[in-house]
Amino acid sequence: MSDSTSPPIPAQSELDRPIAADLNANRAALDGLLQDCADAVFHPFSIGDGHSALLIYLCGLSDKAQLEKMAIAPLIRSSMEAGDGLSGIARKLPIADLHQAGTIRELVEGLFIGMPSLLVDGEPGALILNLADWEKRGIDEPMAESVVRGPREGFGESLDVNMSLMRRRLRTPSFKMKTMTVGRLTRTRVVVGYIQSVAKDSLVQEVLSRLSRIHTDGVLESANIEELIQDSTLSPFPQLLSTERPDVCAASLMEGKAMLMVEGTPFALIAPTSLFALLQSPEDYYQRFMMGTVIRWLRYTFFLLALLFPSLYVAILTYHQEMVPTTLLLSIAKSREDIPFPALVEALLMEISFEALREAGVRLPKQVGSAVSIVGALVIGQAATAAGLVSPPMVMVVALTGIASFMIPHYSVGISVRLLRFPVMLLAGFLGLLGLMLGVIALVIHLASLRSFGEPYLVFFRRGARHSWKDTLIRAPAWALDERPATAQKANADRQSKRNRPAPQREGG
Repeated sequence: MSDSTSPPIPAQSELDRPIAADLNANRAALDGLLQDCADAVFHPFSIGDGHSALLIYLCGLSDKAQLEKMAIAPLIRSSMEAGDGLSGIARKLPIADLHQAGTIRELVEGLFIGMPSLLVDGEPGALILNLADWEKRGIDEPMAESVVRGPREGFGESLDVNMSLMRRRLRTPSFKMKTMTVGRLTRTRVVVGYIQSVAKDSLVQEVLSRLSRIHTDGVLESANIEELIQDSTLSPFPQLLSTERPDVCAASLMEGKAMLMVEGTPFALIAPTSLFALLQSPEDYYQRFMMGTVIRWLRYTFFLLALLFPSLYVAILTYHQEMVPTTLLLSIAKSREDIPFPALVEALLMEISFEALREAGVRLPKQVGSAVSIVGALVIGQAATAAGLVSPPMVMVVALTGIASFMIPHYSVGISVRLLRFPVMLLAGFLGLLGLMLGVIALVIHLASLRSFGEPYLVFFRRGARHSWKDTLIRAPAWALDERPATAQKANADRQSKRNRPAPQREGG
């Protein structure tokens, strides 16, 4: 049932009507639109020769000191000459960024992003002054993607600041940023960034097309857009890479990808992406290539361990005890002597408890969250073992699985693995290794059929992808990464000159 006291939503025709020359009529229309908006300020004043003017702004979004100094004071001291119009008034203001608005919609949209509006009696239209100044968080180190060596700058909630961070890294006119507005109520600005000479036109047009098809009340975070433009909505795996690091965005754009930055969130989206890109860390490229390759393979190993280790333990212990060495089997049997549950129930009990503790640690205040999660896991594990509910080997398996999941650099992939671990565990508990293999086969088929903006999720299934193995299976030296991935334009496939390869050392040279 609707609230009868709520103000009516303004009609489209009311917003789209032109700004009249009559100041009183404009004031009445804006009073109706901004009724019960406590932050809206209407400041009437007179220009030096007696012309009536009205300045409209929102508290907390506009710089009042700059308004008085750069708009009100100059106009009070000046006078309007015949034929001046709004253009003549604009020349009297020491404001670098201002433009004219012809409709009520343009005026209101400017107000809600912090741009005051100036209306003058007898002049149709309004001047939109870019004197926005709202509270924003400073440039901090990314919390979710920390590195030992590398840039410490991270995106913030201000879209203008994020755009400047990207422009500082890509100082070329080929780097384009197109702005769109999404959300009927939030009117959220979204920026699509790409390098014109590198990114494929088809990719850029596809991104813009999917954004233009979004019709929703509001967008509060980039995840709202991610769900609306991804290829497969039923897949647990993310099909866009989310990052709060400008250096990651710049590196992705130089590979021919597109970037989406959303106002009000520090997380940008990269399209297209792949499973291997989601398992990479920025630090892979800031360390020597040998270290990067070893760490990358360690990460791949622990990715499989986080997905399959509990299921493998349950399958072998339930159906395939002959695969376990006798000494180890006797030790496990002795530890499970008084356990009343089968291995599957024991694993599910411990995994669910561990996931609950992990979520509790995330939701609690930072000062106590880590202590509660670690101490809670130790206490519960020890208590469950002492009570005879779980065996010590199971506690160790769950602990190693948890450590393995922490190796995954992106949270969205880690939570997907945590979700898939349970159905694979059930298959292993009912069918043994056969069920485990069926789960793996089904997962590989799903990943092979998955697409991210038309590009295969597993890069090995992309045509002509052999040269990209140098940056997936291994992290080749910087001088060997001379070709861009297949996502870039073929006409601009070379990343660097072949002369970057180090010359062989000569004796005495």
